Amino acid sequence: QVQLVESGGGLVQAGGSLRLSCAASGSIFMIDAMGWYRQAPGKQRELVALITTIGTAHYTDSVKGRFTISRDNAVNTVYLQMNSLKPEDTAIYYCNAVRMSLAGNVHFWGQGTQVTVSS
Repeated sequence: QVQLVESGGGLVQAGGSLRLSCAASGSIFMIDAMGWYRQAPGKQRELVALITTIGTAHYTDSVKGRFTISRDNAVNTVYLQMNSLKPEDTAIYYCNAVRMSLAGNVHFWGQGTQVTVSS
């Protein structure tokens, strides 16, 4: 099993910045990629960004150029630097770790952290 603990959410004005952190523990060797999802009220959970074990990063179009995902393997932590925040970025942000296999992907989730961007 993999345990994920997020931190860094909060309230910020539009145009501001926040950095989210996600510390992983447990069976770290199982993880193939880590990422961040978000869910706004009344909307489906969506992938924001992910990073593979070799450091390849992918972003959803709406955050490209504003958000940066990174990882520090020495402390098993993934970060999401969010700049130029917009009110539409308001959501609960969930850290995710995924183990990929032919039998299907296994996802692990953090408890979520609230990000609120005021206009």
